Amino acid sequence: MDKKANIVEKEAVVIRFSGDSGDGMQLTGNLFTDESVLYGNDVATFPDYPAEIRAPQGTVGGVSGFQVHFGHKEIHTSGDYADILVAMNPAALKANKRWLKPGGTVITDVDTFTEKNFNKAEFKTDDPITELGLEDYNVILSPISTLTLECLKDTGMDKKSMLRSKNMLALGICYHLFDKPLENTYKYFEKKFAKKPAVIEANKMVLKAGFDYAHNVHALPSFRVEPAKIEAGKYRSISGNQATAWGLLAAAEKANLPMFCGSYPITPATEILQYIAQRQDLGAKTFQAEDEIAGICSSIGASFAGNFAVTTTSGPGLALKTEAAGLAVISELPLVIVNVQRGGPSTGLPTKTEQADLMQALFARNGESPMPVIAASSPSDAFDYAFEAGRIAVEYMTPVILLTDGYIANGTAPMKIKSMADMPTITPRIAKEGEEYLPYKRPEDGSGSREWAIPGTPGLEHRLGGLEKMSVTGTVSYVPENHQVMTDERQYKVDQVVAIVPDQKIIGEQEGDLLVVGWGSTRGHLYDTVEEMRTENKHVSFANFNYINPLPKNTADIFSKFKKIVVAEINSGQFVNYLRMNFPQFNFEQFNKVQGLPFTVEELKGEFNKYLA
Repeated sequence: MDKKANIVEKEAVVIRFSGDSGDGMQLTGNLFTDESVLYGNDVATFPDYPAEIRAPQGTVGGVSGFQVHFGHKEIHTSGDYADILVAMNPAALKANKRWLKPGGTVITDVDTFTEKNFNKAEFKTDDPITELGLEDYNVILSPISTLTLECLKDTGMDKKSMLRSKNMLALGICYHLFDKPLENTYKYFEKKFAKKPAVIEANKMVLKAGFDYAHNVHALPSFRVEPAKIEAGKYRSISGNQATAWGLLAAAEKANLPMFCGSYPITPATEILQYIAQRQDLGAKTFQAEDEIAGICSSIGASFAGNFAVTTTSGPGLALKTEAAGLAVISELPLVIVNVQRGGPSTGLPTKTEQADLMQALFARNGESPMPVIAASSPSDAFDYAFEAGRIAVEYMTPVILLTDGYIANGTAPMKIKSMADMPTITPRIAKEGEEYLPYKRPEDGSGSREWAIPGTPGLEHRLGGLEKMSVTGTVSYVPENHQVMTDERQYKVDQVVAIVPDQKIIGEQEGDLLVVGWGSTRGHLYDTVEEMRTENKHVSFANFNYINPLPKNTADIFSKFKKIVVAEINSGQFVNYLRMNFPQFNFEQFNKVQGLPFTVEELKGEFNKYLA
């Protein structure tokens, strides 16, 4: 029977790769994602892996996963539940059964079904299929390890080395499921292992063996997901961290300033520093500091010297940067502070996502230390909001906090490559030689921003530091009335950022029964939920906030047009309490989740229907 005669057309599919941390599931997922993007599908991904460098092998706690949602339609999330689960051992099967759609397909390595592995995964019997209730699922017990060893038996490789390629056999199976070519992945092997021809050949052989195996297993389904109808242009698959780095680099270029990034490595923000370090061809300078404090202090120094300055971190690192962030506030120097949020407190869940640093970003500094705060919503738009953070910092002479999170940082999505000519201009407020320079004189345009004096420019000498400054002249001041003036002026400057903040948009009806409110990375799940409910003739609308401080100027007007407002976030209620502080005239309901996981459409829909009832 020709399997291809029974191809099932799908608008979108979710596939989840899962196995031990050493099974290469992240690479497998990334390669499948790249192939989907090259074909023209819209894509969103969700890597899910343990925090330990050497997680307990064979245990549920040591399982690493990578989920890919790709489709013919526009994709907003990495998907709630998987149509296909690839489980490389019993622990992966057990850990991910909850994420499998009813009646879905499971491809698992039956060679790992041993007493030892059952014990590690804490199965009570030697029949995981029955124990997990998978009898009504399409379970394919594939001899993945055996097939890998058989394929490579004549290569002279040892058994351990041969088994490192078994993830490519699983990938070959999945390529056949969706009728994907092998050539692009062959090219990846040739580039990745250019100095190891034996490794190139081994991976090619195993990938092809998996593809051929799937061709001969008629219990395996065959799907086709046509390319998405997206705006014409040049696209690439990009992670949130890479998009953030590129957005910052683009802002430095548009401002015509040298870029400096001083940071200390921390999960899940480290890659931003690495991506910036790769672009010395664009004049970027990076400094891997000995700690978080040195990272931000070096960036403040670079800003004083006339650089487009950036520091990157996650929640615990932002806590350490707090004192220096106050120095940037009182000095009124441009600085972008990127906080890639993760599960906390303390070390918490370092590889899991959370939105629980919002209050920290808004208020966690001593004294009156106002700072603009904006948030990205997806891996691709991290580019845009990183650029905007840079524009605000430079044009308003202020530190700015950009919030992303683990879901955005590690996830990937297609991004349309922008032309630098089409990007907004960024105009630094640089003082000119020959003019009288007063460090804290405010311009007549009403922005409240001071001028930036580049060291070494004759006539622009001035004092700078952490002590309060005299208004206009910048000399050290202990005058009580002057402290009030400077405090008000720093707040006024941040308030004026609202002039370039776009009006908040609403998806759906502009007034009605229920407004769903979110911010940052929850956008995709909230959007899909609201759109699904609207197809059921529910009067639900959606507003996702990216500009947090200051909020868009039409925010109160939007809220006034809905009978009920519910704020959903991956924390215990930080944005909703911030809204209550700013808009006490409105009654805000809330729905919160703190599990290191994104929302699911199913749980959101159930909650929102309660308010409509």
